Amino acid sequence: MPNRLADQTSPYLLQHARNPVDWYPWGSEALETAKAQQKPIFLSIGYAACHWCHVMEHESFEDPEIAGLLNESFVAIKVDREEHPEIDQLYMEAVQMLLGHGGWPLSVFLTPDREPFFGGTYWPPRPRGPMPGFAEVLKAVAEAWQHRRQEVLDQARQMTALLRESVAAEVKGGADRLGEHLLEGAYAALTRALDRHHGGFGTAPKFPQPMALRLLLRRWRRTGNEPVLEMVGLSLDKMASGGIYDHVGGGFHRYSTDAHWLVPHFEKMLYDNALLAGCYLEAYQATGRPDDARVVRETLDYVLRDLTDPAGGFYSSEDADSEGEEGRYYLWTPDQLRAVLGPKAAEALAYAYDVTEPGNFEGRNILNRAKTIDQCAAILGRGVEPLRAELAESLGKLLSARTQRVRPARDDKVLVGWNGLVIEAMAQAGAVLGEPRYAEAAAGAAHFLLENVRDAAGRLLHCWRRGRAGVHAFLDDYAALAGALVTLYETRFEERWIDEAVRLADELLARFADPLEGGFYLAPADDPSLVVRKKDAADGSTPSGGGLAVMLLLRLGNLCGRGDYLAAAESSLRAAAPLLEEFPLSAAQMLLALDSYLGPMPELVILGSDDRAATAEVLRAVHRHYLPNKVVAFRQSPGPNGHRAKALDITFHGKQPVPPGPTLYVCEHFTCRAPVSGKEAALAAVASLAQPTA
Repeated sequence: MPNRLADQTSPYLLQHARNPVDWYPWGSEALETAKAQQKPIFLSIGYAACHWCHVMEHESFEDPEIAGLLNESFVAIKVDREEHPEIDQLYMEAVQMLLGHGGWPLSVFLTPDREPFFGGTYWPPRPRGPMPGFAEVLKAVAEAWQHRRQEVLDQARQMTALLRESVAAEVKGGADRLGEHLLEGAYAALTRALDRHHGGFGTAPKFPQPMALRLLLRRWRRTGNEPVLEMVGLSLDKMASGGIYDHVGGGFHRYSTDAHWLVPHFEKMLYDNALLAGCYLEAYQATGRPDDARVVRETLDYVLRDLTDPAGGFYSSEDADSEGEEGRYYLWTPDQLRAVLGPKAAEALAYAYDVTEPGNFEGRNILNRAKTIDQCAAILGRGVEPLRAELAESLGKLLSARTQRVRPARDDKVLVGWNGLVIEAMAQAGAVLGEPRYAEAAAGAAHFLLENVRDAAGRLLHCWRRGRAGVHAFLDDYAALAGALVTLYETRFEERWIDEAVRLADELLARFADPLEGGFYLAPADDPSLVVRKKDAADGSTPSGGGLAVMLLLRLGNLCGRGDYLAAAESSLRAAAPLLEEFPLSAAQMLLALDSYLGPMPELVILGSDDRAATAEVLRAVHRHYLPNKVVAFRQSPGPNGHRAKALDITFHGKQPVPPGPTLYVCEHFTCRAPVSGKEAALAAVASLAQPTA
């Protein structure tokens, strides 16, 4: 019989709906039951694409004996960490305090008052080597609760006090701590961590870290230091040629299990692909390298093809496993290549993508490019462009053949914050690459979220699946979506997006800001279920909500002349200064915001002319150049151009077109230079702004 999870929308919770465990979803029913029965809570947190979550389910949660222990002595609550990041954040920190590390599945024991007293991650069902069995863990915790309850309660109170102290420690900022020295510290740490042979940072397992790479691009822009640009290029090239990249279908897997990017953990996450597409796009703006643009297109095409709901939103992830085996969907043998491509084309593709009879992964092959196309062409005695065209055609055939395989499971819930990251990347790519389909997908997704993922009072919600929206929105939902709407305006110049962004920014400040100490809380103040309300300045697998919020407020504050936004951004940066100083690599998004705060952050105001082609060319140049901290406003003049956003009145106030047009005003710190007019003059001014500092 299904348990209480059967009526949930989360695919992860639905995976557990037929476990013999009497699961509750997180909510008042579960919490009130624990209080009424005075039972401890067993809280299990995971997500749909989590491999070890699946293992623990099959081994333990489907085990009748273990289910009996849970049902008898505990109130068992199952949480999708992607639906409830505030719960995951809080109890992950508790487990990290206990063990020194964390991960998923996250397994935490709480008092009926939701205070944590013991926890871990994955436990096997029975003892295995040094690991205790989950059954004996349950028996030991139940025995402690029954016979040594006061000790348990004392431990829980101590842990909760430590969690509260960690919140207080997050806000010890200082007025004198904001400066370029914080960026210098981050650059030094990144340089030390760089793998100069394989790219990326650190050793195995190796994560892509797109925000850190974007920081290095800004370092190059500030200094003109070419070796920094080379560091970024090395990392991007190695990732895009390795097995972490899906050469057949586009898009990136979660991370590499080795130091040289060959063997990935095969799950695909929406946020990784959004962030990496944005990173490669910025690198393309900075260098003009065609391969960076190709990776952007292939990655976003993957999202459009495989992760897009017909209603307009973007799905969360694809699992690593299919047919009970991790990576099976993505692996190839030489015989499979020959069956699809024929012997000659199969031989060329096998050489270019490292496919051998012994295989490079468990007797089969992960496609990767150990050599460049130019090197392969030289060795094979082929022309570069004919070989490139043949390989592209062969990869297309492999993609068609692969669609006949059993696909990995897909988590088809739509998360607002993650969708904001994709909308941002799609809107930027549409403008930079001149690809209208990305811009249209971005606008369609934004419209879908604003129309469908709100409560009855019109406030933003966190997630949507198959027509049902739920869970109050979190800081990163507001910040990522509002930031994406600013980008939609800056790339399409439809002023309704600014109206919506300002509305969300105002709600963000009202619901999440700490007006006394600075910074932002992850959950809203009216969330009654949290024993401790945590702030959100450090990055996880996604950018911190606090860093996204500061960037949003800086952009909107400069674009709309909102001093309150700029003051809130500065206050939050000051609150985050100790974190940036001590642990810079944990807060790359906040450092990106600091880079914008320190400037220059030019405001480009463009007034169009009767020569629409000249105006379009200037706008293309604004997007084509690498100007990461700019804000852009545009109106076609003379004559009305649809809806006018009142928030932009101050931006355009007093600015008149100067013949022959288009007219460009460059402003900073509420001061504007003399306008330049005419296509060539405007293009030269934009190119000058894009020059890195020598």
